[in-house]
Amino acid sequence: MTEKRTAAPRIPEPGPEPTAPPYEAPYEAPYEAPYEALDGTAPAEAAPEGAARTLWNRNFRLFFLARTVARFGDGMVPVALAAGLLDAGYGASSVSFALGAWMLCFAGFVLVGGVLADRFTPRRMMVLADGIRMVGTAVLAVAFAVGAPALWLVYALSALNGLGAAIFQPGVASMLPRLAPDVQRGNAVLRVAEALTAMAGPAIAGALAGFGGPGLIFGVNAATFGISGLCLFLIRMESVAPVVTGESMLAELMGGWREFRARSWLWGVIAVWSVYGITVLGPITPLEAVVVTERHSSAMFGLMMTVAGAGNVVGGLLAMRLRPVRPLFAGTLALFGVIANVLVLAYDVPVPLLAAGFFTGGVSLAFWLVMWSTTVQTQIPAEALNRLHAYDVAGSLIMLAVGRALAGPVAESVGVREVLVAGAVINVGVCAMLLAVPAIRGLKRVG
Repeated sequence: MTEKRTAAPRIPEPGPEPTAPPYEAPYEAPYEAPYEALDGTAPAEAAPEGAARTLWNRNFRLFFLARTVARFGDGMVPVALAAGLLDAGYGASSVSFALGAWMLCFAGFVLVGGVLADRFTPRRMMVLADGIRMVGTAVLAVAFAVGAPALWLVYALSALNGLGAAIFQPGVASMLPRLAPDVQRGNAVLRVAEALTAMAGPAIAGALAGFGGPGLIFGVNAATFGISGLCLFLIRMESVAPVVTGESMLAELMGGWREFRARSWLWGVIAVWSVYGITVLGPITPLEAVVVTERHSSAMFGLMMTVAGAGNVVGGLLAMRLRPVRPLFAGTLALFGVIANVLVLAYDVPVPLLAAGFFTGGVSLAFWLVMWSTTVQTQIPAEALNRLHAYDVAGSLIMLAVGRALAGPVAESVGVREVLVAGAVINVGVCAMLLAVPAIRGLKRVG
């Protein structure tokens, strides 16, 4: 569960719907429209429309490189952990615990990360987070290079990296609108790059494992965090004043919750998405691995993951071209395509039809995610975006994790096909609920 502005940024009075475009256009003359300063001073004269929508300015190039390189490194981590821990004789459960430690710290601290991003500005926290993850991953590289590290050390460093990710993630949502004059296109470009790196990262990690083992993979991963932090540090942008409220961290978290509840379209989507995560998206990840591997082979499962990644790329490209007036309405229509992915798993279909289902599901999810990210980033004021995005991420991850954990036991109890068919039915119901809510289907794009 990732745009133009006209008014000085402020948090509006709570109400059922957002009203004014909240963001400032990026600052980098002569290609971008200057934005209204945080102290309320008047904006400069707007640049021509073509100039205002130039995406590949210097700042966005640096941000794009930072996100792409770091995502590439993230894709290598599961391969590195599996290779290192299994070769050390620790067993498959150790890999799950290491990844679980990362997820636990990320989900547990991402809300705090949203408050810290407000207090100390997003870019500072993102650079700090990259530094933390670079050091933690470099220690893992050394530990695996010199021998079999103690499990407690691997778990602790994985947790540290999860903490770094929790500090980093809230700033992603609020940085993009400041750097990309066209927020939807910026999100789409990042989605395409993420899909490509999701395919390339594990493949290259597997190749590196044969040359230098997990130590080399973690060393490359540490370097990606260093590059990401350097790129973010080099971004030149107007000073962003920290959000100073004089309240405690708990009070600021509660303030974010009030902002969250004040937007019916926001909490409505996330509430429905929580059901979707538990019943559809969560279960599909482990079940597709089991189903495709048992019916065909592990090589075929890898191929299907590549096909789904290609679908993600196409979905991102479509999101660059299509600019629906009601983005959540259009994104919800796209989610109907996930049903194809679920049904080809539920029934033993020929390989070409299986690939078509995976491809359609990839296109659908990528298009929805771009529409959702763009809506959040353009409808929520800058002062509240870090915290509200943190609530969104925390809720989505928790529900997905619950869905993945329950998929195996429930499938063993009632059957894999029954779980998947139920998921397809729920997918229809979820889309119908999103379309039935006027605040969601009628929300119009900004910019």
